[in-house]
Amino acid sequence: MTDTAKPGPKVLAIANQKGGVGKTTTAINLATSLALSGHRVLLVDVDPQGNLTSGVGRKGERAEAGTIYEALLTDAPPEGFLLSTQVDNLSLIPADRNLTGAEIELVSVPAREHRLRRVLDPLRAQFDLIFIDCPPSLGLLTLNALVAADAVLIPLHCEYFALEGLADLVGTMRRVRGSLNPSLDIEGVLLTMYDDRTNLGQLVARDVREFFKDKVFNTIIPRNVRLGEAPSHGMPAVLYDARSRGAAAYVALAKEMLARHAA
Repeated sequence: MTDTAKPGPKVLAIANQKGGVGKTTTAINLATSLALSGHRVLLVDVDPQGNLTSGVGRKGERAEAGTIYEALLTDAPPEGFLLSTQVDNLSLIPADRNLTGAEIELVSVPAREHRLRRVLDPLRAQFDLIFIDCPPSLGLLTLNALVAADAVLIPLHCEYFALEGLADLVGTMRRVRGSLNPSLDIEGVLLTMYDDRTNLGQLVARDVREFFKDKVFNTIIPRNVRLGEAPSHGMPAVLYDARSRGAAAYVALAKEMLARHAA
């Protein structure tokens, strides 16, 4: 990537309550692609599975002040939760299994929907883009992400049930806009796990574009073995095998996103 134009500070939640659609893969490889081109990027793991954290080689690690669990439930300065990664310009707020209890513990916390926003707002000036990797649900952690975000990036698996449940996410976004975050927008819909050898993939892609129109990214993420292998090595696919189709697609997505922001 050669585009060095800095996008404005922006917090993006990567969300879809359907599991296995490529949320974490997208967060890791899109963020890494942007960081490699000189943008300051922060990844925030709010999924109790912690796959984002392990996918960038930081499994089981904690920042000086702890993980996102402590960040949500204490008033410690946000800077204390930042971890560096193997990629220059790419930082991480990690997660571990302790986050599982946060959904319950946050219920009694004042302004519980705003806890993540309280963590991220002071960090906006330090980064060009902040990506929040959401859990596959519409619970309190995802709600926190939607309240903290400027926009939502929605990965959508190219399969028969792709649009199933998407109405729930859009409905939740509408309610968040109505009461908690009026400026929340859709950054874009990303077609993932696309197999151009099947008629089904082509039909789903056509239906999604008809429904979301220009909100759908032109870049499509293909089914690719390297995208699945890379996390087991604690590496983004764009580093693990930069020549793979999957890696090339995420580099193209980063360029497309920067072009959209510059327009």
